[in-house]
Amino acid sequence: MQKNVIVIGAGPGGLAAAMLLASHGYKVDVYEKQGYVGGRNSAIKMSGYTFDMGPTFLSMPQIFEELFQAANRNAHDYMDLKRLNLMYELIFDDAQIQMTDNHKKMKEEIERLYPGNGEGYERFMKDTEAKMAALLPLLQGQMNRFHHYLKPEAIRALPHLSLGKTLYDVLGKYFTDEKLKLAFTFQSKYLGMSPWECPGAFSILSFMEHAYGIFHPIGGVNQLSQAMAKVVEEHQGHIHLNQGVQKLWIEKKRVKGIILENGERIGADDVIINGDFAHAMTNLIDEGTLKKYAVKKLEKKKYSCSTFMIYLGIDKQYKDLPHHTIVFAEDYKKNVEEITKTLALSEDPSIYIQNPSVTDPTLAPEGKSALYILAPVPNNFSGVNWDEKQKAFRDAVLKIVEKKTGFKDLESHIEVEKIISPKQWEEDVLVYKGATFNLGHQLTQMMVLRPHNKFEELENCWLVGGGTHPGSGLPTILESSRITTKLILKRDGQLLNEPFKTMKEMESAL
Repeated sequence: MQKNVIVIGAGPGGLAAAMLLASHGYKVDVYEKQGYVGGRNSAIKMSGYTFDMGPTFLSMPQIFEELFQAANRNAHDYMDLKRLNLMYELIFDDAQIQMTDNHKKMKEEIERLYPGNGEGYERFMKDTEAKMAALLPLLQGQMNRFHHYLKPEAIRALPHLSLGKTLYDVLGKYFTDEKLKLAFTFQSKYLGMSPWECPGAFSILSFMEHAYGIFHPIGGVNQLSQAMAKVVEEHQGHIHLNQGVQKLWIEKKRVKGIILENGERIGADDVIINGDFAHAMTNLIDEGTLKKYAVKKLEKKKYSCSTFMIYLGIDKQYKDLPHHTIVFAEDYKKNVEEITKTLALSEDPSIYIQNPSVTDPTLAPEGKSALYILAPVPNNFSGVNWDEKQKAFRDAVLKIVEKKTGFKDLESHIEVEKIISPKQWEEDVLVYKGATFNLGHQLTQMMVLRPHNKFEELENCWLVGGGTHPGSGLPTILESSRITTKLILKRDGQLLNEPFKTMKEMESAL
């Protein structure tokens, strides 16, 4: 008998799970409150301009290649990937570093700016390759019981976890210069965390970029969500847009289906939640139903920072500037502490700029640019009144961009503009407290201590996305879908195509 699975939310995690299950014969229905697919990995379209709402590059493409393969599809039939050899330019107050995936050129760049540190780069790459190989099985397997820490792969990974060390501590083993350490630790922002607090195991983030490169799909990273949605429908799955879920249909701790916002009840054998975890727990489930993730307990969890987004349609091009640029605050540590500890709005924020029109002509009208500007800011536990602060902060960000980068005279060339502040993340995109990267990734909220893929408080309920194991970021979100799907298939006596087993197999997939 064909089993019926409902997926709540058409973000990348939900779409990946839907794609895999539909391809294995399940009747799959995805219910999405918004009128578009992708969640935070969707497209924003305005007057001929296209912007990625959230993620702006793909790393570890072998992961989604494997998922499409498991769904009997070739990912490259749906996406045209361009590898960015100049991954990004880092701008400090007294230096600019060209970060490339060419190891020889990267070592030369490091030696040019920071003599004597090239050898540290080579050691970092060698050591972290071994760390990546050890940690990969933990990121691809179920971790919902404490005895899972005793699995052979977990024991082998233990020496590589850098327990008791922060990401900043770990990079101090390889580099002597402060800015060079930041160049390999700022990736903790992908998790919404400080490098001075982020667990040292996450040195794999920068390694992934340098080892496997970063990629831009023509049309934007949103094309990954679009592609998975197409595969869902090709396998007779159904995606219902503009149909929000009001509540889970629960009887005696067992999820029987969903209740739509229009009051309709729809039954299912299993329900997969892809909505923002804390938002889902506080909105889809009646208070008093949960113990471990009750509202008051969720408020005490640790959450990522938020982001202030500016999307600009510009009537000129910046052909000589990189696809990705990152401007560091002059006092970066103070800026990070403002974002994550004191929850203050910084007067000197760090800023990320995406200039994708140098790579992709489809995102803007001819001769024009679709610029994406992001400044990490505190989440809404800060109490910042964005109705009052938005205009001044927006002006301050653009002023810094014009002062410190080659993106000059922006204001006089803006044709269209959109802003997403932490307030909009929470109210419009349904992100709990505007914490863009979900639950924090402290060791107390990782692996077994993170919400489980098979949700531990309700029967027939599953989780995918950044709020469950293994965590935030597109590669790990996709892994969460693979883990959850494999658990459902195993329960039902089926198997999913296995991922590549070795680093060499992963490299050959590229």
